[in-house]
Amino acid sequence: MAKKTEKTNAARLLDKAGISYRLIPYEFDENDLAAQHVADSLGQDIARVFKTLVLHGDKSGYIVCVIPGNGEVDLKALAKVSGNKKVEMIPMKDLLAVTGYIRGGCSPVGMKKRFPTYFHSTALDHDIIYVSAGVRGLQLEISPAELISHVGGTVADVAQF
Repeated sequence: MAKKTEKTNAARLLDKAGISYRLIPYEFDENDLAAQHVADSLGQDIARVFKTLVLHGDKSGYIVCVIPGNGEVDLKALAKVSGNKKVEMIPMKDLLAVTGYIRGGCSPVGMKKRFPTYFHSTALDHDIIYVSAGVRGLQLEISPAELISHVGGTVADVAQF
């Protein structure tokens, strides 16, 4: 079953920027898009598998939050660091229109527009992390420092466990 892994838009953008990464395919389950399933499929610690969430701030508009798969967004901390009084997750039905990605395949690289992006500080505890490559069933194995730099991200404590 050696199927050729197609390059995603996120991968092409990283190529163009000269950033090294690996595309890691995994079997996804339409009924279980949780980060724990991804981590188990990759044989990786959930703390290294980051999920990309999109929120809306009352002052800033859309913002992106990249946090470990075993965490939840700390809405108060994210609001504070992003200059908002209040932030909330966007409705799932809006995700594709806002980002160009679907649930379970939302990458911090290559969204339709560049949004302020916040990475949980534990990303820098690892030499390599995993984030979606922009489609379900494919992850980017990448240096967190290079990824954060590429997307113009800010590192902050924006998750709770």
